[in-house]
Amino acid sequence: MSEARPQNQSDRAFSSLDRRTLAMLAREWFLHGHLQDRVGIPLLYQYGVDREGAEQVAIDEWAGASPLYSLRMQDTLDFRGSTVDVILKNLQFDIGAPLQYMDFRMTYIDPDHAEFQLDHCGALMDVEPMGDEWVHGMCHTIEDPTFDATAAATNPHAVMRPIHRPPRTPADRMPHCAWTITVDPSGPAAHAHPNLAVVAESLVAGLPTPTVTADPDDDGRTTYADAFDPDLGYDDLSRSALLAILREAAIQSHLLMRSYLVSVTERVGPEVAAEVAPRILVGVAPVTGGRLARALDAGDDPTGIARVLALHPSFQPADYVDARVELVDDHAVRLSFGDSPVFAEIDGLTWLAGIAAPDDRAIDALVRGINPRARAARTEPIGDERLAFSITVDPDAAARVEEPETSLARFSTAATFEFA
Repeated sequence: MSEARPQNQSDRAFSSLDRRTLAMLAREWFLHGHLQDRVGIPLLYQYGVDREGAEQVAIDEWAGASPLYSLRMQDTLDFRGSTVDVILKNLQFDIGAPLQYMDFRMTYIDPDHAEFQLDHCGALMDVEPMGDEWVHGMCHTIEDPTFDATAAATNPHAVMRPIHRPPRTPADRMPHCAWTITVDPSGPAAHAHPNLAVVAESLVAGLPTPTVTADPDDDGRTTYADAFDPDLGYDDLSRSALLAILREAAIQSHLLMRSYLVSVTERVGPEVAAEVAPRILVGVAPVTGGRLARALDAGDDPTGIARVLALHPSFQPADYVDARVELVDDHAVRLSFGDSPVFAEIDGLTWLAGIAAPDDRAIDALVRGINPRARAARTEPIGDERLAFSITVDPDAAARVEEPETSLARFSTAATFEFA
């Protein structure tokens, strides 16, 4: 393989994408967040954490991140406020509520009252086969404090309360659940989760929110400052707005993972947090990589692998993860990383910190998710690179078996979910 001079591919990768493709990426990137939880929580059981303990980690994770990214999204699309329509708008751009997979149907009543129901809950489809105890843990134990944490980011007097929710009676009850959102100024004000302040100090939380610019040749929305639209979809947004939303989707993913790792450090120990973080990437990244390859019709040759790597949410945004992708020749790709904030987070609490380890499997697993005959190996950095990987494809090689963590991710219905 000839020596290549890698460069950051983000601007070039996104510059050629039309609105329809950007909207597709938004759907995939928000869904990616559900996959990371479907790996991170089950892995805790291997470290002696029981179901109740894992539920507490999940509460810490979402309550420590969602208020931060909710306000970021409000700033990005210019809809800051304290009324329930602001909360509804947030839910439409929340990594916890990817459109269609979590099919929220929302009804605005007045500034202090709203309702929503889930006509399809992908998360419920994952846990329902496991029994009522698991369903109760997700739909009661976890949802009660985390829904309220999301609402309180907009108004500390806002609460979400169930009209009905699983376990479903009868077993095929539809919608899957229904909730009210109420702002009651006379009620007690919510208290922020103690981990929120810890996550807020992270470098990713301090990244600037993107600027959405108006384009007279683009008739898509550039702002959400007007009335709540229950049918708003990513395809309704302008190209500039979609680029901003993608940035925020990637940041939401990193914030959620950092919040998870903060909780694991506190409740289980720093050694477990350091070990589990790269394992989550081993699980999630290949599934998302394969989904992107199919959605982009990128193929699984080196050109397709390079395209997927340049558009993978784990390697975004560029000012947090300086990932550089270079197509070297017909058989090889070079992936390298410059010094980036993601590697400078306190205590290394990110899922990318582990890829610097000589025995890390994440990048190799990722490219295998695109092509089972692809292989990634560490190679010597060039210039200001922090670390680098050579990715090769041998069409005559036997297909390689995926990692156990990747197989774990595929248990989730999110892995095979098809968007309409």
